Amino acid sequence: MKKNRVLIIGGNGFIGTNLCRVLSHKENLEIHSFDLVVPEEKYEGIIYTEGDFFDNDTLKHQIDEIDTVIHAISTVNPGNSTKRYIEGYQRDFLQTVNLCNMLIAQGSNLIFLSSGGTVYGEQKIQPIREDAYPLPINHYGTIKLCIENVIRTFNHELISKMRIARVSNPYGPGQDYRKGIGFIDAAIKKALHKETLEVWGDGNIIRDYIYIDDLCEMINCLINYKGEEDVFNLSSNCGTSQNTMISELKEFIPSLSVVYEKKRNVDASKIILNNERIMSIYPYTLTSLEDGIKKYYEFLKNNDDKRSY
Repeated sequence: MKKNRVLIIGGNGFIGTNLCRVLSHKENLEIHSFDLVVPEEKYEGIIYTEGDFFDNDTLKHQIDEIDTVIHAISTVNPGNSTKRYIEGYQRDFLQTVNLCNMLIAQGSNLIFLSSGGTVYGEQKIQPIREDAYPLPINHYGTIKLCIENVIRTFNHELISKMRIARVSNPYGPGQDYRKGIGFIDAAIKKALHKETLEVWGDGNIIRDYIYIDDLCEMINCLINYKGEEDVFNLSSNCGTSQNTMISELKEFIPSLSVVYEKKRNVDASKIILNNERIMSIYPYTLTSLEDGIKKYYEFLKNNDDKRSY
């Protein structure tokens, strides 16, 4: 049986690295990882290459003979996009349009990892369904939505089947909160290091957290998906406030210290994503938040490689 050749752009990132790990065990897939450098630690069966996503010649060479591209790279995040938004529009947006054009020309597919935590903005009806009208309140979400709109336009005009994955708030091994994303990651690591966790606002912000392995398996479902939908929320369908998260963590990390700072205007007050659409094709049981936090805590506590800290 011919294998589906899958290229992960951003294969060294948090999601990309875990995708390599999870997808390397799928017999029907041939996994390629593409990033600026080849990682020191490699997963067996992954084909690693290095290069610059923003170089057209390099990108065209990388996608040659690839069946599906998973776009998991971004040069901005919700926190820094207020200052670096020009870079996001000039680089992330335009180069992703180039990528779409290249893939359509050669008949390949795309799964674009968008941001369910930022594209919707403030919504009254929760959990938020995919057909809700998106109203991002920061440039990061707006950049993602611009890319989504281009993908939907290509799908409509050219009958292509590119997919949009609106990812909620993943957590787990390989995450690094210092890159601007990861409340659970920050809370556990700061507790282990006896440092103070900074909370922006009163701690009542609600987010939809999903364990990284569950997210990767959902993305695998989209690789094989042949249906008509082009937008999927990848989420747990459950909301948890930061204060609730802190209380749960203190049950087994009593030393966790917290300080509350001024609320950031880039953060929506509540984001819970309806996951009925992806769960209709997802064959597994999702990891509960309690089990996921304990699992990640044990991993960090027992992990000998402290570079992730």
